[in-house]
Amino acid sequence: MSRRLFGIYVHWPFCLSKCPYCDFNSHVRAGVEQDRWRGALLSELAHYARLTAGREVTSLFFGGGTPSLMPVETVAAVIEAVRAHWPVAEDLEITLEANPTSVEAAKFTGLRSAGVNRVSLGVQALEADDLRFLGREHSPDEALHAVALARASFERFSFDLIYARPRQTPMAWAQELQRALAFAADHLSLYQLTIEKGTRFFQEHRQGSFALPDEESAAEMYETTQAILADAGLPGYEISNHARPGAECRHNLTYWRYEDYVGIGPGAHGRFAADAARPAMGKLATRALAAPESWLAKVEDAGNGAVERETIAGEALCTEALMMGLRLAEGIDRSRFAELTGRDALTAVDARALDVLVAADLLEVTPQLLRATAAGRQRLNTVLQRLLT
Repeated sequence: MSRRLFGIYVHWPFCLSKCPYCDFNSHVRAGVEQDRWRGALLSELAHYARLTAGREVTSLFFGGGTPSLMPVETVAAVIEAVRAHWPVAEDLEITLEANPTSVEAAKFTGLRSAGVNRVSLGVQALEADDLRFLGREHSPDEALHAVALARASFERFSFDLIYARPRQTPMAWAQELQRALAFAADHLSLYQLTIEKGTRFFQEHRQGSFALPDEESAAEMYETTQAILADAGLPGYEISNHARPGAECRHNLTYWRYEDYVGIGPGAHGRFAADAARPAMGKLATRALAAPESWLAKVEDAGNGAVERETIAGEALCTEALMMGLRLAEGIDRSRFAELTGRDALTAVDARALDVLVAADLLEVTPQLLRATAAGRQRLNTVLQRLLT
């Protein structure tokens, strides 16, 4: 059975500018009261530490927003508080997301000294025109300089790229991907550009300002991604994530294996067992206020910024576990699923749909596992829709 994981996610909601494709909880502010924000993050950590006392933390992840804009002192204070509130794994993974425009050698040195041991860089493209289209403020050279700094500063690093951009062809993407591999280490995250409601791109795309590659081209780019990275020794361990065996992002595995985690900061979500000794009784789901100023005021008043708390149990618990676990190449460990939900994964799905999907080579069932095949992961939304109807 795989190692039990327990993660802590810390959300820093501020950015230098808002990217037109981004639907994350990120905001641009002229100034941030750093002392107040540091104090609020520490207060919310203490609150959730009381609810999850004794759990061993295996990963800490600073996301955003742009966490590399956080003062090193704040990052260090959060790490110190985590170590004070919980027992931590000897090989605790501490990841911080960074943008190429907000990092420099001195900043990385400070973050490493604070305890960060893994960074994830938002490179997004290696073509100057596409970076401008995506609203990124760095050039390809600046991005690769940041990657070089990450390589020199940390044992582990990753960077993101976005494909299926307007006018991009499968051949152009393959060439860009080969160039990226020359700078990569043991992990890459590769996302297909999607148009999300509430973003600037949503309005522009609806108005016809730009068009995305057709479905056939996008599918070819996905398949090209899988083949090139597998040949390079970084197979896909999740739909959009690739790593050398053993170098997977442990924090993200926490989500996809439906393990427990707490969420700190504006808009952060959490999922953790209401009773750690009886996980099948359900998970406590939390969601914090999204607006930064509202979250800050609530934490200063009440000690936490939660706006929703509910217990996920029964069918809803099974559904969440299935939706997350089938994203992974390793699939769902049926014994672990039963431990988490009280049911075998095969009894939590539509039996007739399961038979059809297995026959179509979109799902695979063994005595130990339920997993999507490579073809099934490429079509996972359709697979889940049928399986959970």
